[in-house]
Amino acid sequence: MKDLTKLITILGPTACGKTTFATALAYKLNGEIISADSRQVYRRMDIGTGKDLKDYIVEGKEIAYHLIDICEPGTKYNLFEYQKDFINAYEDIISRNKRPIVCGGTGLYIESILKGYQLSPVPQNEQLRNELADKSLEELTERLKELKKLTGSQMHNRSDVDTVQRAIRAIEIEEYNLHTPMPERLFPKLNYIIIGIDIDREERRKRISTRLRQRLDEGMVDEVRQLLDSGINPDDLIYYGLEYKFLTEYIIGKTDYKTMVERLEIAIHQFAKRQMTWFRGMERRGFKINWIDAMLPTDEKIERTMQLIGG
Repeated sequence: MKDLTKLITILGPTACGKTTFATALAYKLNGEIISADSRQVYRRMDIGTGKDLKDYIVEGKEIAYHLIDICEPGTKYNLFEYQKDFINAYEDIISRNKRPIVCGGTGLYIESILKGYQLSPVPQNEQLRNELADKSLEELTERLKELKKLTGSQMHNRSDVDTVQRAIRAIEIEEYNLHTPMPERLFPKLNYIIIGIDIDREERRKRISTRLRQRLDEGMVDEVRQLLDSGINPDDLIYYGLEYKFLTEYIIGKTDYKTMVERLEIAIHQFAKRQMTWFRGMERRGFKINWIDAMLPTDEKIERTMQLIGG
């Protein structure tokens, strides 16, 4: 009898082929996908977040997914909400005798559910926000680093704090946790196995560059322009970082197209590197990640995974 409560976790840097592999595995195991991507939660942010929903159809069968398209752009989805939504999705999947498979590249989200961080909602601190309003990202990052030393926090890695607004929110959370006792909140201990998709650095860089140009050709600029035209504040899109930050700055006239593409490409490469830094950090913190070569055929990846999970 297979243990359907065992969570299969698939992680890896951007452009490594996680989703294609995860959906093929879900097809094999009668599973459903729980996304671990901090930006795919937003509706109408499709091309820029790389949802690739066509990947959720395998041999004519639609693979069910969760925590994608669950909130409106312009809002600030957070880690506390992710934990809550994850547990609801996980319990729903196993209640229907399906196999839960979490897939994504947001290391903070993944680690929070595997480790069972005890979190509570953190209110906005307007006084603190006003105090930090004129600080640069470098100054905010340094303050955050000092706060994390005091709190012992492993949250808010640089891959998740790449804009001023995100850094201010991270400082707000760490300040709150420093001065406010954490209420006891139960988070179930999960039985899990982690599969990492390991991709050569040069291959990863090549895929990132190719994919960026494909997404620009597919209308990524128009996607961001439509979000702005719908009334979303430019600062709210810039908050999401990467594609939405650089494309918004281009559309509102802060930069030209060529410069935007060059800076965005560099930023995505840097982001992928930071993702790998997070995953290596997880290994140092005691997580066993079973790495599988991204270049292997999907069938071989599945075969190796089945051996690891005892299937």
